[in-house]
Amino acid sequence: MRTSIATVCLSGTLEEKMRAAASAGFDGIEVFEPDLVVSPSSPEQLRELAAELGLSLDMYQPFRDGVEVAPEAFPDSLRRLRAKCELMNRLGTTVLLVCSNVATGVLDDDQAIAEQLRAAGDVADEYGIDLAYEALAWGAHVNDWRHAHRIVELADHPRVGTCLDSFHIFSRGDTVAGVEKCDPDKIFFVQLADAPLLQQDVLSWSRHHRVFPGEGDFDLVDLLGRLHECGYAGPVSLEIFNDSFR
Repeated sequence: MRTSIATVCLSGTLEEKMRAAASAGFDGIEVFEPDLVVSPSSPEQLRELAAELGLSLDMYQPFRDGVEVAPEAFPDSLRRLRAKCELMNRLGTTVLLVCSNVATGVLDDDQAIAEQLRAAGDVADEYGIDLAYEALAWGAHVNDWRHAHRIVELADHPRVGTCLDSFHIFSRGDTVAGVEKCDPDKIFFVQLADAPLLQQDVLSWSRHHRVFPGEGDFDLVDLLGRLHECGYAGPVSLEIFNDSFR
């Protein structure tokens, strides 16, 4: 198992976060876009720093509101995707997190969403990029992992897979039953976060109260056991949004 950690988990500059992750023994990191935007280093310099530290750059995130959009808006999504892919090529990371749509999503048709993901996969393929589609718990139409996985299967594109995020699964009261039956080649990334059980809106819960595995109430052992059973061998990454950690 390769261990990774999202830069959003840590405080400090992006360069400080990278050094902290390396010294803690992580194999790689997820680069959170706001950290890159405020960094004085170029993508090429950060790529060199990662190599010096022995860190892989496992994923770049997020790509929001890129699919599930009106057909007339989709060309702009592809334009934005190309810009992300060009940046990722400079940075040296090959997996992009594609979030389910929460704001501009108007498509509530799995086949149509799959067609948009397939077209996005064609663009990503030009740059050697994989797209990991994640069901956000507050997504407008796609908000559970099984739904996202079905759409990925419909898209049937080698560059399109799913991202499983424990918070988005368990915060909805969902289970991970069936993960063990998934094709491991279509699971591109796994993100872990624990959380205490709270009675509040899921977005605020997600943004402010995630904790590290073992510090909350989610059954992460069940998730990891089922991933092992299905044969998943990709990165397992911590993604902890928490004000005190930042």
